[in-house]
This record gives sequence, structure tokens and C-alpha cells, in this order.
Amino acid sequence: MTAQPPKRPPKGRGAAGNPANRFESTQLVADWEQLPPEELQQLEPRPATQFLPDRTQQIIASNDSPDVPFTYSINPYRGCEHGCAYCYARPTHEYLGMSAGLDFETRILVKHDAARLLRRQLAHPRWQGEVLALSGVTDPYQPAERRFRLTRGVLEVCLEFRQGVTIVTKNALVIRDLDLLQALAAQNLVQVRISITTLDAQLARRLEPRTSHPQARLRAIGQLAQAGVPVGAMVAPVIPGLNDEEIPRILEAVAQAGAGHAAWVLLRLPWAVEEIFLQWLKRHAPQRMDRVLAWLRQTREGRLSEHRFGLRMRGSGSLAEHIARTFAVFARRYGLDRPLPPLDTTRFRRVADQHGQRLLFDPEEEHPG
Repeated sequence: MTAQPPKRPPKGRGAAGNPANRFESTQLVADWEQLPPEELQQLEPRPATQFLPDRTQQIIASNDSPDVPFTYSINPYRGCEHGCAYCYARPTHEYLGMSAGLDFETRILVKHDAARLLRRQLAHPRWQGEVLALSGVTDPYQPAERRFRLTRGVLEVCLEFRQGVTIVTKNALVIRDLDLLQALAAQNLVQVRISITTLDAQLARRLEPRTSHPQARLRAIGQLAQAGVPVGAMVAPVIPGLNDEEIPRILEAVAQAGAGHAAWVLLRLPWAVEEIFLQWLKRHAPQRMDRVLAWLRQTREGRLSEHRFGLRMRGSGSLAEHIARTFAVFARRYGLDRPLPPLDTTRFRRVADQHGQRLLFDPEEEHPG
């Protein structure tokens, strides 16, 4: 009898395995035939998280995408232990020679010098205090942040420079830094958005295995609002046939918690994310799989993924329009249709040079020549 791989997926992970890297010509395939059947029956894959140093020398990234509401961003980590099965950022690990699957969740690159690098870049005369997004790809408050405290270090630098910053997270760990957020908010230098995909705790645990409980996220919204920190909510992603019917309940809940704004994003399945999400549906929601895929195709012109600007975030067609109208109606009903107040970029001050040394004068006042 030919030995078969274990049927149980890794516990506490969003991906069931490592799909092929589209940039690699060779692939690693497990040779289960080398294990006797009795060992396979006892085998339960539980890959541990590895933290690898990231030697980058630039911490601020820029983009010119018309679909992204920011130009500059900071990502203290590459990869994300939250393990969300739908995460659009998974393919970024393929650029590192890794997989968008379990590698993305278990091999986290850590930018230990994030605060020092940020201080150096903010001190450069070319930087003019434009708003920074923290972070644009992976969650700045993923579990690794409890250990490494890089996001807190970045916020300390932002406060020192009076640098405006926006934060998006699925983790209630953001409340740990309430002291810094409150100090930034007092100068109109910060906005926080808490992402809530579902209020169903069981669904959240399967779909987003290492994120905070939905109720913990609602409590975080309340604590931020009570502390005077501008806070909004992201219903992201909206997955037709899985969580779209929750939109009214989610908006009511975040409004009651204290959110001042809400936005949404349609499910995206770029590159390897499609395979990972389809495997997730097959394992965790087989009875909904056909409906989810059929409805998703209705919003993507018959496809499961859309790469064109202007359509990636919202989709097209009657179903996408229905989702957009539903969200708009209930956002207006609960007072979530107004944007959060813009940040005050005029407060920015340059307090150190690119070597981290204090300045005796403002470089902008230096005489030419």
C-alpha cells in the first residue's frame, strides 16, 4: 500500500501546505512513501514559527497604485503569523524564494532596525512629513509584535518627529500602545482602523486563525474611541456567499463600539492565494463552496481574480453593486459614511540627521552652497 500524506491540515494555520512558487524552477515535494503507515497515522503537521532577520536598509516603501489610499508605508515584518486564508499579501513571500502558503505564516522576516531606519529617513531633508501607513502589507500587530515591539518603536519615532501615521490591524494588541496613540491623537497625527471580517467567532478562528477574537476587536475600537484616538473599521474582505450577509450586523456593532468611519474591500485572490483559499473552502466550508465561487465569479466577470486597477477592490456587475449599495445604506444609517478627519502634516519636525544624531539647526534653513 502506498503511504499517503496526513489528511489533517496544520493546526492553527490558514494554509494547508506550501503551493509552488511561481518564480522557482524547482519545487520541494514531501516523500511520504519513506514513512511507514503507522507513523503517518500519528503525524500531525505543526510547523513552528521561525523569525528571520531582515537586513533591509530602507524602511519606508512607496507605491503609485490608484487603488491604494496612501503613497508611503512601513512594514516592520514580512510574512504574517495571523495566517488569514484570504490574505492578498501572501505572494510577496515568493519574491524571497519562499511559498505563499505555510512559509508566509511560519517564516517571518523581522526588521529589527525599523525604528533606527525610520529615524534616519525622517531626518533626511528630502522627507517632508507625508503621512505614513503602518503597515501597507502585513499586520504591524501580528503575534510577533508582542516579542519584538517594533511597531511600538516606530510609533515612538513618529511621536518624536510629529509624523502622521495611519494604522490598520486585526489585532487588539494595538491597545498596548494606547499611551503613544493618545499622545499622537492629541496632535491630530494618527488614525487607527480595526479590520473585522466576521462576528462569528468560530468562522473567524478558521478563516483568520491567529487574529484577535471579534469581540476583542470591538473592545479595542471602544478603548481607542474613549481615549480620543480617531478609529474606524474595515470590513475586509467581503466574501460573497460567506460573510456578505453580516455587513449590517458588523456595521451596527462597530458603530456601537465607537467607530467613526467604515470601509470595505472585496475578496481578492491574486496568484497563489486562489489555490490556498480554494483549499480552505474545501476543508472548512464545503457546503458553501459552490455558492461562494459562483458569486465571486459574478463580481469578477466570470473569473475568481481581478488584476485591473479600479476593479480589484470593488468588483463589477450587479452583485458587486448590490454589496456596495448595502454597505452604503447601513454605513449611512449608523453614521459611518463620513471620513475620519485628515491628519495634520504641518506639525512634522526634523529632529535628527540620517545618522541618528541630533541637529543643531533645521536643514531647510541652511544657506545654499
